[in-house]
Amino acid sequence: MYVMTIDQRGSSTDVDRVPGLLAELVQLCPGARFERSVGDEVQGVLERPGQVVEIALHALRSGRWYVGIGVGSVDLPLPASPREGSGPAFVAARLAVERAKSASSHVPLAVVSGGRRRGSGAGPADDSPGALECANAEAVLRLIGRLVQDRTAAQWKVVDVLRGVRQGLAGAHGTQKIAARQLGITEQSVSRALLRSGWQEEWAARPAAEMLLALANGLTAGPDNDAGRNAARQAPSEGDR
Repeated sequence: MYVMTIDQRGSSTDVDRVPGLLAELVQLCPGARFERSVGDEVQGVLERPGQVVEIALHALRSGRWYVGIGVGSVDLPLPASPREGSGPAFVAARLAVERAKSASSHVPLAVVSGGRRRGSGAGPADDSPGALECANAEAVLRLIGRLVQDRTAAQWKVVDVLRGVRQGLAGAHGTQKIAARQLGITEQSVSRALLRSGWQEEWAARPAAEMLLALANGLTAGPDNDAGRNAARQAPSEGDR
């Protein structure tokens, strides 16, 4: 499982942006349960790595959020409210968001394993199962996040329109031409904006982040969890993206 803790940056000098983020997440990943946990922070529990990547990059886009991702088991059954949940993944998510706040990286995101070796303490450790995979997932997500954060408003306008066109016309050719017509610009302008935005690189790298998260999840699920082992062996499906 994946627990995400997302905390607002500079909340003491800014308006409360939690309601807006929660509304965006409902549209972004229908069915995903997120709610305010404490202060200007939201928390949610997810099962699919593609949703984790989608939400993390969306939060990074505005530059207004710290993103913490905890990977591991959670205590079942899950309560109705994510903020009442418990288990290693919740502990890891708390540590992850704190690391994201203290990181010197331009991209405030961290991924922490909630896996524990037999006989170890309650907290996540750097040598715990899945720790290396979480670190690699974090590195990939920070690289993609840098592309996302550095896009200009004009580039985002093109990216958003083209993504909408592609979702509505799956597998169709000529989507850049359709996007150009909707934006009232030339197809060459669309192509230049996409090139400068790193859009192709982002979507080429997303599956790598998803696969690393799935692998980490499988390694932290425990030796008796068949579902966890299967997740570690399987690449993310198209439905996750």
